[in-house]
Amino acid sequence: MEEPCPGQHWQERSAAEPDVSPGGYRDPASCHGPPRLTSQFHRRLQVGSGDTMPRTHNCPLLLLQGAPRQRICMMFIIGFKFTFFVSLLIYWHIVGEPGTPGQPYRLPADFPCPHLAPPMPPPRGPDPGNIFFLETSDRTNPNFLFMCSVESAARAHPESQVVVLMKGLLGVNGSLPRHLGIALLSCFPNVRLLPLDLQALFRGSPLAAWYPDTLRRWEPYLLPVLSDAARLALLWKFGGVYLDTDFIVLRSLRNLSNSLGVQSRYVLNGAFLAFDRHHKFLAMCMRDFVAQYNRWVWGHQGPQLLTRVFKKWCAIRSLREQARGTCRGVTALPREAFYPIPWQNWKRYFEDVRPQELERMLNATYAVHVWNKKSQGTHLQATSQALLAQLHARYCPTTHQAMKMYL
Repeated sequence: MEEPCPGQHWQERSAAEPDVSPGGYRDPASCHGPPRLTSQFHRRLQVGSGDTMPRTHNCPLLLLQGAPRQRICMMFIIGFKFTFFVSLLIYWHIVGEPGTPGQPYRLPADFPCPHLAPPMPPPRGPDPGNIFFLETSDRTNPNFLFMCSVESAARAHPESQVVVLMKGLLGVNGSLPRHLGIALLSCFPNVRLLPLDLQALFRGSPLAAWYPDTLRRWEPYLLPVLSDAARLALLWKFGGVYLDTDFIVLRSLRNLSNSLGVQSRYVLNGAFLAFDRHHKFLAMCMRDFVAQYNRWVWGHQGPQLLTRVFKKWCAIRSLREQARGTCRGVTALPREAFYPIPWQNWKRYFEDVRPQELERMLNATYAVHVWNKKSQGTHLQATSQALLAQLHARYCPTTHQAMKMYL
C-alpha cells in the first residue's frame, strides 16, 4: 500500500473514478482531505492478474511534481526574490542602513562661532540666485562632510543665500535642534536652515500625482528617489544651483546656468544642477520621471534619467556625439568640473598628496564630489596631508577646526 499522509488512511476508490488532477497525480491538497487514487495511478501500477501494488510516495514531494511550467515559474519567483534580497544587502552595505548616523561619536551641541567678515553688498547685475542643499531623511544632525559642503558654498558665494532644506525640521516649532552641525552652520549669515515640505514642493509640478503613491507602497530606494525628485522640482520652481551634501565647493558657481556635469563618457550626474526657473529641460525630466518610473532599479530616476533625457533633448544616441557639450541652451560640463576623481577611485581622497599636486589636479574644477556613499565610515585624520583633509582645511576651515577638536 502507498504510504498515507500523516494521520490519514487510504480509502481505495474505483478505477473508473475521474482523475482529480490534469496530470493524473493525486492532488497534493488531498493530504488535508480524503485521499484518492487516480485512474492513471491504477493504470501505471497494475501487475499480474490485475492486482495493484501501489508505489510508496512521499507526500511533500508531490508538491514538486507539478507541470514543468509551474516548476519553472516557481524557480523564477524564488530566484527573483533571492536576487532582490542580495541586491538590497549590497545597497545597504554601500550607502548604510536606514537611520544609520553619519558619525558614531558624541559631539557637543554648541560651537563658538569664528570671527567672519561682514557680508558683501549685493553685486550689480542679475540676481545671483540661491544655492540649495537637501536632506530628505529625518536627520537633523549634519556630519562633518555635510557641514563642509554648506560652509564651502557659503564662503564661495557670500552674496547668495545658501538654503539647506531638511525634512526633519518639518513641524519643529521655535528654535532649531541643538546639534553641533546646526550650531556651526548657523554661524554663517548667508546660510538658512529651513523645513522641507515635500508635498508642498511637488504641488503644481508634474510630480504632484506621483508623490502620494510612494507613501502607499514600499520603496526599496525611497530616500535617493525622493532626493532625485525634489531637486528637479526645487530648481524648476525657484531656479538656482543644487548641490549634493558631499561636495566641497572650490570657486564661485555664479557663471554657470542651465548646466549639469558629466560623470563619465556614458553618464551624466545630477549631484550638481544649475538651471533657470521653469526651464523646459527640467519639466521634461519630471515628465520622464513619472512616465518611466522604476522603483526597483538604483539610479533609474537619477543619473540614468538625466542621461536619457539629455539624449532626447539633443537628439543624439551617445554622449560622445555631443562633443561641445552644449545643445539647445543646456550644457553638459566636462568631468573635471565636478567629478575629477571617478567613484571607482574614491580612496584617492584619503591618500596623501603634495600641495602642488593638489593645485594641478583641481585646476579645472568648480567643486569636488567626494562620493560619500562609498567613502562614509572611512577614517580621516584631520591634520594629515590626505587630499580630503587639505580640502577641508582650505575651503571649510571652520568645519576643519571642529574636526580637529572632536575627531
